[in-house]
Amino acid sequence: MDFLVLLLFYSAVVLVGGAATCVCWRTRSLTGLARGGTQIFSYIIPECLQRAMLSLLHYLFHTRNYTFIILHLILQWMVYTEYTWEIFGYCRDLDFSLCYLLLPYLLLIVNLAFFTLSSVTDPGTITKANELSLLQVYEFDEVTFPKNVRCSTCDLRKPARSKHCGVCNRCVHRFDHHCVWVNNCIGAWNARYFLIYLLTLTASAAAVAVVSTVFLVRVVALSDLYLQTYIDDLGHSHVIDIFVLVQYLFLTFPRIVFLLGFVVMLSFLLGGFLCFVLYLAATNQTMNEWYRGDRAWYQHCSQVAGAPSAESQVYRNIHSHGLWSNLGEIFLPAAAHYEKKRT
Repeated sequence: MDFLVLLLFYSAVVLVGGAATCVCWRTRSLTGLARGGTQIFSYIIPECLQRAMLSLLHYLFHTRNYTFIILHLILQWMVYTEYTWEIFGYCRDLDFSLCYLLLPYLLLIVNLAFFTLSSVTDPGTITKANELSLLQVYEFDEVTFPKNVRCSTCDLRKPARSKHCGVCNRCVHRFDHHCVWVNNCIGAWNARYFLIYLLTLTASAAAVAVVSTVFLVRVVALSDLYLQTYIDDLGHSHVIDIFVLVQYLFLTFPRIVFLLGFVVMLSFLLGGFLCFVLYLAATNQTMNEWYRGDRAWYQHCSQVAGAPSAESQVYRNIHSHGLWSNLGEIFLPAAAHYEKKRT
């Protein structure tokens, strides 16, 4: 029972923490919380250790490096090694369908292919050569993306929906975000690869979770464990309940149960992020626009009207033209889409 309670508690903390982070990020409360936490720790942690931590954080999140790519591949290797070493073999002994067992490997191959494409594809770097053509692709809303703004670093006019990435040190067209897991920006030219990468990563985690769960359920069913009884500390006999059953499975197959807990948690986290990314794709928004939108419109309405109404503070997305058109901007080849926009 202790193991299951701790697992549920850990899962709840991670999910609630992730949801709270998203809410705080959207309302910009996270910056204030981080600043307050930094001030508190500055009185506790020695200055030399603070400098080392800041240098490490700067290296991890503000410079291009392969740390998270290596971590990503190590985690996938660990999951699939355990899946191959134990779960695949046990399931073959229990006469599971081979196609069913090979599905996670198929998803892994597709995922690694699109992971590579997301990492190596130019996200949409704005240069002197393509600056004029990219300026004509999207309409300026004069709020979030005003006209005639120049990037002070690249010395280029910034097209609508673009942003200068401080990590990559370049302006990116239809900038979404910089992803440390692929060590690249996500922009107009690799957004489709990133979306499929995220989709297959979620599906592969869910597939491993489903196979592991079915295996454990089959073990319980074949051994009639749910019909067994046990004697408690007071000498009373009880039918095995779900808490005792999970403890028994954890003691019998510790690595498989731990793997199951990890991939289930990963499936929920990735699934939530995937739903968010799909929502942005369906409404033709980027993360950068979603993050900046309401605040930019609120400031604009405050300057124009003085006391804005609740309606005037809502972000107006001028780039959404229906579900299929919005998805077409991501999945159709970028060059063809831009030619269509010009005509």
